Amino acid sequence: MPRKKNNLPDTQRTMHVVNHIRSLIEDGTLQPGDKIPPEREFARLLKMSRASVRAGIGYLAAMGVMKVRHGVGTFVSDGPAEFSNASLGLMGALHGFQSWQMFETRLILESNLAALAAERGKEEHHAALAEEVAEIFAFVDSPADFLIHDVIFHRIVAQASGNPILAALMETITTALYEFRRKTVEHSIDLRESAEMHRRIYRAIRARDPVEARKMMEEHLRLAQTAQGKERSRARKSSKALLNHKTIQEALGSSAS
Repeated sequence: MPRKKNNLPDTQRTMHVVNHIRSLIEDGTLQPGDKIPPEREFARLLKMSRASVRAGIGYLAAMGVMKVRHGVGTFVSDGPAEFSNASLGLMGALHGFQSWQMFETRLILESNLAALAAERGKEEHHAALAEEVAEIFAFVDSPADFLIHDVIFHRIVAQASGNPILAALMETITTALYEFRRKTVEHSIDLRESAEMHRRIYRAIRARDPVEARKMMEEHLRLAQTAQGKERSRARKSSKALLNHKTIQEALGSSAS
């Protein structure tokens, strides 16, 4: 008997939602700028929980395929959908990329992107960054949603640099970053400091101050590296505690029988 979709592992449920929406885009049912149905309708259509649908939409938003407007709805992005940027994540799995290596790469790349964004960014970029800063603050108590807008913010900074090659490199890193961090972000404790750093980066870019923009981005990434290290540590402890609890329950079950 085939397994019900609701019994699929979390990752498979997420990708089922992603693939369904991708098929709607590819066959023209959904066009750039279209608003998608509420998650309740999607959940009923796919016979999945709203949480699974929300995770799939969040994945697409982080990848730049969808745009989530708080209190308004979710829309298909006007730009081309990107579904093939997972190569860095695959390479990381094959070759054992370390977290510090990812942050070192980000520090070199993003600090310079922030400086270029301050020099070259247009008003449309400033408006988009302001919108994402507002969303980031709105979701400081919802880590999964916070992460989506965090990723989008960094994508806009890259686009504002005016260098499509650098922006493409950052897109690859952004995709891998989201994949890595969404597994641990729920173990974050306080995201307000991170939110404030995003606001400072935005203000420096808007003020067209490349020196300050570079400085704020570097400070943000160093703080983020420390915070995410703590997230991973808490995630490991939580996983170990869950495993120990399961082992005890199984032992009790065996002794009872």
